[in-house]
Amino acid sequence: MPAATSQATPAVFPAVRPGRRDVPRVLSIAGSDPSGGAGIQADLKSIAAHGGYGMAAITALTAQNTRGVQDVHVPPAAFLTRQLDALSEDINIDAVKIGMLGDAAVIEAVRAWLEKVRPGVVVVDPVMVATSGDRLLQESAEAALRQLLPLAHLITPNLAELAMLVGGTVQESWEGALEQGRTLAAVTGATVLVKGGHLAGDECPDALVNTAGGLDRDVVVVPGKRVATRNSHGTGCSLSSAMATVQARLGDWEAALREVKPWLAGALEASAQLDVGTGNGPVHHFHHFPALRGEGSFAAELWTEAETDLQAIYALPFIGDLASGSLPENQFAYYLAQDAIYLNGYSRVLARASALAPTEAGQLFWARSAQQCLEVESELHRSWLSTRPVERVPGPVTKSYVDHLLAASASGSYGVLAAAVLPCFWLYAEAGAALHGRFVAAGEPAGHPYADWLRTYADEGFAEATREAISLVDAAGRAASETERAAMITAFRQSCRLEVEFFDAPRLHA
Repeated sequence: MPAATSQATPAVFPAVRPGRRDVPRVLSIAGSDPSGGAGIQADLKSIAAHGGYGMAAITALTAQNTRGVQDVHVPPAAFLTRQLDALSEDINIDAVKIGMLGDAAVIEAVRAWLEKVRPGVVVVDPVMVATSGDRLLQESAEAALRQLLPLAHLITPNLAELAMLVGGTVQESWEGALEQGRTLAAVTGATVLVKGGHLAGDECPDALVNTAGGLDRDVVVVPGKRVATRNSHGTGCSLSSAMATVQARLGDWEAALREVKPWLAGALEASAQLDVGTGNGPVHHFHHFPALRGEGSFAAELWTEAETDLQAIYALPFIGDLASGSLPENQFAYYLAQDAIYLNGYSRVLARASALAPTEAGQLFWARSAQQCLEVESELHRSWLSTRPVERVPGPVTKSYVDHLLAASASGSYGVLAAAVLPCFWLYAEAGAALHGRFVAAGEPAGHPYADWLRTYADEGFAEATREAISLVDAAGRAASETERAAMITAFRQSCRLEVEFFDAPRLHA
């Protein structure tokens, strides 16, 4: 099996370039969302999630929740000017993100302030229509917004807003959206981030478009997969404020997008953990922070990966025949012989896990487990294999499984190795419990050839060891980086598939 590693993705907090500030000071000029999912509230979370110091000047107050916007109140534009002046008179602002502006007077106040202060990074998210479909910008203010856009370095409209800004229809194709992006870039002189989130299909690309030579290429496309979730409230706000923060740190729009896009995908994937509201819920801005991953959360994610394979194990003829006692002895003997070979390799891998474990408890657990594997292997030879003519050569599945574990061991990652060895505890324990349950439900029939073997599956000691292994892997996954956690899931998934093949190998060998 290939090594349980994954291609490197940009780190959430990459090394800061020489001469650039470690903590960018980022101002959000936007409306307030009392539900916390969009607007100022989402911006401040997004800025913090990317290592920035967030500030806020509020342009509008909304009455809204996850189901929609009920009302909007726009305070006097003169007071917004007071907010902006107070900030820029005292604080050097590295980047500005502009969101909901509300009316023409507010837009004019922001435009006048930008012309005076000239921040180094200006991102405009032209908030005109909410994800819920509610209109957030008065029609009379559209002309004023168009006059503001040439002061932006990056514009991040959704497809409906992009169409409104260029005076066209909402595009349903990626090519059409890119063409509208080129039009807006040519008119404003800014870079336009064309977003594919509202297009149909499984793909969800984003593209940076700049016809004025602001990029190495006129169009830079960053591909991505659509995340199946209804929780997309504030996605545009979060993306634009993250881009402003990372651009202030990196000074490269393409590099910023390649860092922000996978973060936002993870925020969408983890959004269900928040369980906020009954409508279009918010994304999880801090999904990548280990301290905010609750105990058992990574184990639950792994269990989702394992369920299909466990059901496949239950459906195997080998399992059904073993429970009923009708399994041919040659198949059972082959299974035990391969298990003994596997356990020999597995014990070496568990010893490696003990050496890599970051805690004394983990070191002791994996060391004990390695010793028990050798004891079980010895008992198999003594009680079964020594009295039967059984082939002692590793089968193809056994070899693949051990090779996979050895590759995980060689990866140098404790988390990847621990995830790779877990299915042999977890799936084996679950399958064993199901087998024992069928055996007991049948009344433990007299003369069952595998009765002694099936009774061992009720061993509470192994069940407790399995729970401890799950807990150790869960802790490793919650503490891991995004890249390592993805590699852990890959290693775990491969081991689950090999567990299915291992249980099915005796039938194929026969």
